[in-house]
Amino acid sequence: MADTLYETIGGRLRIQAAVDLFYVKVFADPNVRHFFEGVDVQGLHARQSMFVSMLLGGKIVYTGKDIGKAHANARVQGMNDAHFNILLLHFRSALEEIGVQTDKIVKIMALLEGTRDVVLGRTSKKDD
Repeated sequence: MADTLYETIGGRLRIQAAVDLFYVKVFADPNVRHFFEGVDVQGLHARQSMFVSMLLGGKIVYTGKDIGKAHANARVQGMNDAHFNILLLHFRSALEEIGVQTDKIVKIMALLEGTRDVVLGRTSKKDD
């Protein structure tokens, strides 16, 4: 059986390191940090790690809000494709900095890109 992307990049600890570094970058960026003001940062880290782990094939069950609903407030604040692009760049940079191989980063970024329309409210899950 083939390893999941989650396993091949290093599992839980590697995902947590990427998420931690991602949020350092996000909170330092004036273009996107305002979307996260007043948010429970510890909970945010936990939910993001859980979501990314699940997305990459880890045996993790994401128990947070539907991602469309979770980003509703950010959309009200004006989150758009340009902001989403910045967030993707920060996640890519975090993955690079923690030493994830380029071919794996490409796959991860494609999976994250696949969430764009739901995050930006252009579509929703059918079971909502």
